[in-house]
Amino acid sequence: MKCPFCGSVDTQVIDSRVSEPGDSIRRRRRCVACQKRFTTYETVELRLPQVVKTNGNRSDFDAAKIRVGFQRALHKRPVPTTYVDAAIDRIVQQVLSLGEREIPSRQVGEMVMQELHKLDKVGYIRFASVYRSFQDISDFRDALKEVEAPPPAPRRTRR
Repeated sequence: MKCPFCGSVDTQVIDSRVSEPGDSIRRRRRCVACQKRFTTYETVELRLPQVVKTNGNRSDFDAAKIRVGFQRALHKRPVPTTYVDAAIDRIVQQVLSLGEREIPSRQVGEMVMQELHKLDKVGYIRFASVYRSFQDISDFRDALKEVEAPPPAPRRTRR
């Protein structure tokens, strides 16, 4: 680690501690050249996959886009923000656990559908109507039948 005071690369670790949440390590260091002390933090850098859209375009996975989808689906619905945050965290964890470099947007959409089905049936129908491009009332009837049934199982996507 380079000393921020004199630029020397010769530093020593004096003390290491895990942070309160447990997601980073705090290291107290001392520069061998100028004897000044400084603190560094070490955290894990997770690489989320690229999302492959149906038209073939790729974009970075963005939890903010998922949040917008939840907000639109749950507009004026009695669902606490903490529940939405937890659902988004579960989706991000699912995506990370796949260990893939790319993930189809359809798969992400299905994950959102599953979480909405658990949170709010009206929000689920709202999201489904846009996500699945409902064309007529029969599409809504089919979605209502899904709401009355147990939560949908994740769909397998072809690679």
